[in-house]
Amino acid sequence: MPTISNLDKTRSCFLRAQNALGGQVGHDLRSLAPVPFYIERGKGSRKWDVDGNEYVDFLMGNAALMLGHAFPAVVEAIQEAVSSGTHFGNDHPLHLEWAEKVQQMIPSAERVRFVNSGTEATLLAIRLARAVTARRKLLRFAGHFHGWHDDVVHGFDRPFDKSGSLGVSGNEQRDVVLAVDSDLDGIEALLRTNEFAGVIVEVTGASWGRAPLPDGLLEMLRRETTASGTTLIFDEVIAGFRFSPGGYQQRIGITPDLTCLAKIVAGGMPGGAVVGREDIMQLLVKTGDPEHDRFGRVCHFGTFNGSPLSAAAGLATLAEIDNGTALADAEQLAVRLRDELNGLLAELDIAGFAYGAASLFHIYFETDERQLSDASTRDDLVTNDPERLKGMPASLVSRYQELLRLAGIDLMSGTGGALSSSHSEADINWALDAWRETLTTLLDEGHLHQLG
Repeated sequence: MPTISNLDKTRSCFLRAQNALGGQVGHDLRSLAPVPFYIERGKGSRKWDVDGNEYVDFLMGNAALMLGHAFPAVVEAIQEAVSSGTHFGNDHPLHLEWAEKVQQMIPSAERVRFVNSGTEATLLAIRLARAVTARRKLLRFAGHFHGWHDDVVHGFDRPFDKSGSLGVSGNEQRDVVLAVDSDLDGIEALLRTNEFAGVIVEVTGASWGRAPLPDGLLEMLRRETTASGTTLIFDEVIAGFRFSPGGYQQRIGITPDLTCLAKIVAGGMPGGAVVGREDIMQLLVKTGDPEHDRFGRVCHFGTFNGSPLSAAAGLATLAEIDNGTALADAEQLAVRLRDELNGLLAELDIAGFAYGAASLFHIYFETDERQLSDASTRDDLVTNDPERLKGMPASLVSRYQELLRLAGIDLMSGTGGALSSSHSEADINWALDAWRETLTTLLDEGHLHQLG
C-alpha cells in the first residue's frame, strides 16, 4: 500500500483555483483538506492525480460510474457518437433508443424526459406533481438530499429546519413540509389531509442510505399516496440501475408515479431523467392549441437534454448492466468490504459499525457520550436516526478522509463510498490496509472511542 507524500502539483493547482474558480472548487463536496484532488486520468477502479499518485476510487464519479473509469464499450460508444457531432439542438435517433432502453428496464418508465442532472430531475418531477394534482404542498424527509434548487435546498443538512443556503427567498419552505421518515404514523396522518401534490423520498434512506429507511415506509407511502391522490416520487439518482437493472423499485416491487434518475443512466456523462406515468408525462406535450400550450402544460427546457454523447454513454452502460452480472460482481465485493470493516472495527474495539446495501457502504463512528455509556456491544449502536447518523463531528470526518486519502483511498461524502464492477479483490485488500492504518491513527489521536 503506497503512502501519498508528493502533492506539489496539486498544491499548485489549488493556488490557481483560488484565483480562478468561484468557491475555489466546482462542487461543494470537492472542498477537502489539505487541498482538493486534481485528477488527470482514471482506469477501471483506479485513478491518478496530477502528481502521479494512484488511488483506489470509491467515489466513482459521485456514484455515476457503475462500470468503472474509461470502460471500453462506453469509451467506444462516445468516440463513435462524437465523430458525427457533439450537439445538434434537435432530437436524434440515439435519444429515442436511450429512452426506449430506460422504458424497458425501469418499471415506472411509461414515458421518459431527459434532463442534465439529478437536481434538474427532482425540480421537474416536483413541478409535474404540482401540475397533475393542482396542489402546492410537497412532503419530504429530514436528511434526504434531492439536489440544490430552492424547493429542496433546506432539510438535507443539520439543523434540518433551517435554510440550506444564502440567497434563497425564504418562501421555499412555505409549501414544503419536512417530516422525520421514522414517524410513520405522523406521515400517514399528513397524507390523509389530501393537501399534498407529492411526496419525494430518497429510496435508500437519508444521504444515499447513510440513515436507512424504516421498514414499511415505502409500502405505506405507496398505499397512502394512492388513496389521497398524491404523486409518489422516488429519488433514484444514486439507486437507479445500482440495486437491480430496474432500479431500487424493481428490487422491492413498489412502483412510484415518478422516478428521478441521473448518474448511471448517462453512463458517467452529464444527464438525468424523469420517468413515470403516461398521464403525468403527457403534461409536457404541446398540442398546437395556443391556449393549452401557453397555460395548460408544464414548461421544460434544456439545451443539452438527451445530448448525443450522453445518450451514447448511457446506452452502452445500460446494455452492460441489463443482465445483472456487473451489479452482482460489485455487490459481492461490497459485502466482503462491509464484513471485513466490521471485523476490523471489532478487532480494534472501536465504537462504530460498517453497513450499507447493494454496492454501497458507510461507516458510523459513535461519539455521543450518552450513547457510548448505554452501549455494551456494537449492536447497541445501530440506528436509523438521521440526526445521529449524519451528526458525526466534522473534524472527525475531515481527518478520516484526509488519512484515507494519504493512504491512497478516495471516498464519497461522509465516511462511505460506492463500488463498481471494475473493483477487484486486490482493491479491497489495499483498502483494508488503508483503513487499518487510518483507524489506528484516529484512535491514537483521540478522535474515536472504544467500547471496552
